[in-house]
Amino acid sequence: MIHFTDAARLALRAITAQRLRSFLTLLGIAVGVAAVILLTSIGEGIHRFVLGEFAQFGTNVIAVTPGKVKTAGPAPTGIPTSVRPLTLDDARALERLAHVGAVTPIVSGNSEISANGRLRRATVYGTSADMPRAFGIKVQSGQFLPAEDAESARSLVVLGAKLKSELFGAANPLGARLRIGNLQFRVIGVLESKGQFLGVDLDDTAYIPAGRALELYNRDGLVEIRVAYGEGTPAAGVAAAIKATLLARHGREDFTITTQEDMLRTLSNILDILTMAVGALGGISLLVGGVGIVTIMTIAVTERTGEIGLLVALGAPRRTILGLFLGEAVALSTLGGALGLVLGIGLAQLIHLLLPALPVHTPLSFVALAEGIAIAIGLLAGVLPARRAARLDPVEALRAE
Repeated sequence: MIHFTDAARLALRAITAQRLRSFLTLLGIAVGVAAVILLTSIGEGIHRFVLGEFAQFGTNVIAVTPGKVKTAGPAPTGIPTSVRPLTLDDARALERLAHVGAVTPIVSGNSEISANGRLRRATVYGTSADMPRAFGIKVQSGQFLPAEDAESARSLVVLGAKLKSELFGAANPLGARLRIGNLQFRVIGVLESKGQFLGVDLDDTAYIPAGRALELYNRDGLVEIRVAYGEGTPAAGVAAAIKATLLARHGREDFTITTQEDMLRTLSNILDILTMAVGALGGISLLVGGVGIVTIMTIAVTERTGEIGLLVALGAPRRTILGLFLGEAVALSTLGGALGLVLGIGLAQLIHLLLPALPVHTPLSFVALAEGIAIAIGLLAGVLPARRAARLDPVEALRAE
């Protein structure tokens, strides 16, 4: 019986005997593994980047929006079915709930903003003094909107960093007057730069009191109410309290409550699927490498017919013959997988150095999975040629020699 060390030595000797052919075969596996590592590294990097972008606005927040998506039976007669808008009074009612740290009513629109002899169209948010806490934004100069009654709030505005630069350049805008639509406002603050978020420029914005925004856009309801709650507080409990409060005020569930945890979980699941999809595309190269192993092992069986016959004639069990050829196939795939890991991780890091804006992250789980798949493909690809070698008749094999 052939020992494991002897079997490994024979497999490596068979591989090195045909160096070019073996190298080209394991190169096919290496390219497949490298493709899987590279694509999944980019996918995982984007995954982390997107989740990080959402998390910068806080993870302990709950969004309440008007309207409810659901299917029900026939509507009861005599009861109106229109959706009741979310109001500033709704926002004030939510401020009184336990564990709630900040409540931010939100109205949004797009308007022409004129100041300092310049005109620019930008996004305008109607909000409250709690917005910096709810969204994690910081003031660079001046102050944010003061805590005032929404209906009687003064016409004050806080500018995003880019909007300030476009309208006032390097000049200090604090105290300056500007016009948004047909209303005049006084600048009291400028925010720190937040950059881009999923293609939206967060710095090209203006923030005014929610009551003034409802007047500006002639609306009777809010786009959203954002509720921030304390660290360690279960989101489900706060969401249940919000639901009970609004049900009591509206009489029915004509609103939608979405926790940040739910949104991040759903988004993470979608990004996981995308990462797996791009990894599967790279896996096609692994299948091509598996075909190469089948080909070289089939040729090897044909070329080494006499050797197989001699081994069987000397008493080597057929399972030993099977193990020899399977070992050779697994050795090829393992070496190819190791080379692929080096190529894939190296290319991922090189891309990250050349393109710092492209997020790249190589998780160890994907590395182990890619190497495991490479070995499994080598094992499966070597089964048929190895079984053929093990079933050769020793007399016919020696005669062929």
